[in-house]
Amino acid sequence: MTVKEATAAPSAPAPERVPDAPRQRTGGRERPWDQVPRRQIYLPLSVYLVFTLVPFYWILLFALRPTGSTSLVPWPMTGEHFEKVWSERGFGTYFQNSLLVGVATLVMTTVVALAGGYALARFDFRVKRGFMLALLCSQFVPGALLLVPLFEIFAGLNMINSLGSVVVAETVFQLPLSMILLSNFIKNVPYSLEEAAWVDGCNRFTAFRIVVLPLLRPGLIAVGSFAFVHSWNHFLFALMFLNDPAKQTIPVGLNTLMSADSVDLGALAAGGIVAAVPVVLVFAFIQKWLITGFSAGAVKG
Repeated sequence: MTVKEATAAPSAPAPERVPDAPRQRTGGRERPWDQVPRRQIYLPLSVYLVFTLVPFYWILLFALRPTGSTSLVPWPMTGEHFEKVWSERGFGTYFQNSLLVGVATLVMTTVVALAGGYALARFDFRVKRGFMLALLCSQFVPGALLLVPLFEIFAGLNMINSLGSVVVAETVFQLPLSMILLSNFIKNVPYSLEEAAWVDGCNRFTAFRIVVLPLLRPGLIAVGSFAFVHSWNHFLFALMFLNDPAKQTIPVGLNTLMSADSVDLGALAAGGIVAAVPVVLVFAFIQKWLITGFSAGAVKG
């Protein structure tokens, strides 16, 4: 073939370019849902924030504006309502009692649930399935049904009108869910890590303390925070088992601000803020571990 013929010969058609498939972001790559218009994300979030934040603003408004004011802006601000509930209505004592009950419930629930969760995750026994089923079914039992038997038990033990009775009741109420979460979390820890520690000369308790326990930090934080927040906000047990006003907790104290004839809205709002601040601070500091703990404990390893 001459050079002229080679030049005149038709060239082969170029291969058709296949359009790129949508890329998913892993690190710096793009995901398909990143193409969603921002307004479709921000609009629902804005509506949700309005419904969420307006009640909080309303509480702050009543707590910070003077008595008798109808302004929609808390100005001039006043702290008279906080001073009233903290000093005159005994919220300083209620706060201390709630803190003691919450911390004690956190410690007892975490320790007992850790031991029970480890047994459920690492040992096999005949009634294991039945025991797990009983734990799950106990979540359908309302706390009100436990009042009569717990009251009889505490009366026999001379624990009525004692903060210890509320701590025990809250711990009993929190244990089933806490044990289930921690058992599933422990299953995600490889058993070979404990076996390697045994080979190195550790007994079971030492291997658990050195190898397994540090890996359970998110689960322990999730369980402990859940127990603390629930005991902090629970009203029923403190109302039934505590008769002395000096031993009552914040939820019962909030109830005392409401009477049949009138309600002091400013004091009630200030008391609500006092009750909400510790819970908000707890979730603000532990939200990362809380999400990790619940997501890891909610799946089977």
